[in-house]
Amino acid sequence: MRLLREAFGQFATGVAVITTVTDDGERAGVTVNSFTSVSLDPPLVLWCLSNRAPSAPLFLRAGRFAVNVLAADQDHLSRRFATPSTDKFAGVELLGAPLPILAGTLASFVCRTERLHDGGDHHIFVGAVERYQRAEGEPLVFHSGATGSSGPR
Repeated sequence: MRLLREAFGQFATGVAVITTVTDDGERAGVTVNSFTSVSLDPPLVLWCLSNRAPSAPLFLRAGRFAVNVLAADQDHLSRRFATPSTDKFAGVELLGAPLPILAGTLASFVCRTERLHDGGDHHIFVGAVERYQRAEGEPLVFHSGATGSSGPR
């Protein structure tokens, strides 16, 4: 299993934080590298969440989510939302409501959960993009188990 994980890790990906809030105000956020665009017409995106993630029940119940594409200088947010905590949002600058949108990201996508699929040990979320925004900058990249910039080294 470890060797398979290492082989998958050879594919460099961007890093995003997926956020949500339930009708009763419970917020959740999780760092992922499994985000991708699916379709332009209609606008659809996809991301995956471990069945064992503590936040899985909230994402399944909420029916909406926001994708926050992290900039190269936002590794601290990547680590924060990848680590268990009672309040991952404490001290984090947010832009959006009702869904939490992280400030300073390269792009954000507000989505309605369109479909859920069983993906083995993961849930596969397909979201219909309702609105989005973008900014210029270098992305945070995940490769071989570590994050960094995609720019020259």
